[in-house]
Amino acid sequence: MRKRLNNLFFGVGMIAVIVMFFSFDVSLTELWEYITKAGYWLAAILGLWCVLYLMNAWAWRVIIQGGGPCTVGFMQLLKLTVSGFALNYATPVGLLGGEAYRIMELSKYIGVQRATSSVILFAMMHIFAHFWFWVTGVVAYWVLALTGDVPMNSVMGIVLGIITAFCWCGIYLFIKGYKNGMTVKLVRLLSKVPGLRSWGGRFMEHHLEDLQKIDRQIAELQNQNKRSFFGSFALEYVGRFCQSFEIFFMLVLFGIDGGGGVNGYTLTFFHSFLILAFTSLFANVLGFLPLQLGGREGGFALSVAQMGMGGGIGMFVSIISRVRELFWASVGLLLMKVGTGVSVPDGSEEHTG
Repeated sequence: MRKRLNNLFFGVGMIAVIVMFFSFDVSLTELWEYITKAGYWLAAILGLWCVLYLMNAWAWRVIIQGGGPCTVGFMQLLKLTVSGFALNYATPVGLLGGEAYRIMELSKYIGVQRATSSVILFAMMHIFAHFWFWVTGVVAYWVLALTGDVPMNSVMGIVLGIITAFCWCGIYLFIKGYKNGMTVKLVRLLSKVPGLRSWGGRFMEHHLEDLQKIDRQIAELQNQNKRSFFGSFALEYVGRFCQSFEIFFMLVLFGIDGGGGVNGYTLTFFHSFLILAFTSLFANVLGFLPLQLGGREGGFALSVAQMGMGGGIGMFVSIISRVRELFWASVGLLLMKVGTGVSVPDGSEEHTG
């Protein structure tokens, strides 16, 4: 059964990657020109994401250790991290693909309940850090607006106010979820959706005790193991700032260095940070789209224009980001087919291949 599900996830992911490859807004000749223009900076961008995935896997490991011994090796956890994000990029409704796959694979090491709670906690922490990242982006924009480094008008002020309200609502809901858990409430909410009512009722009836245990494990991380909670949060939050270097590399390639010197490069980094913050917000609002098709490109176009940069830069950044996503999505899917010996919860050995 697990092997069939693995093949299903792999097949859906590969179809999505093929769609992604043929969904570029430029011809293959133009695409190659963009890649050659990026040159060695593209290698730096791909290497940067290797570091970011290492930070993600480390944050996930901290969460697992917060609930007990971590019997899964770090390299296997890194593999599941990359593959999970590859499926999140590729499958509709984003998190439904990667998180289900991670739970299925991780349960071989630490059991279904701990695997489920750790994966949910990791997904929650990833999104929670994004909300704080977006709030930081709003603050940074106001600071740069006061110094005249970014434009400000009444429309932008209203937009920033809406973003702030949205982020604080999200942060409030996540804090409530961390304190009390949210799986029981989520299943109850799904059971009210037309077409899922009978399934939700049956699932709640047969798994209520398991869901309550998962909620208790979620609550324990924030209420009892604050070191693990803040440690994983710090890794995820800092990782978002590190991701800004992807855009920074491309802006420097275009000769945008804020006038050169340390202060100039600092300003360019903050511009990169703001472009990433607003683009990721726009793309995640449209996260129900497979591969976030259109959402990320639109976010880059709007963000780059708001920074006073030309449309050509926005196109270049979005295309190279797509190339990076395609590369790592392909790596993640291929890693799904890499078989390793694993330890199952009862101590016996299981081999996959």
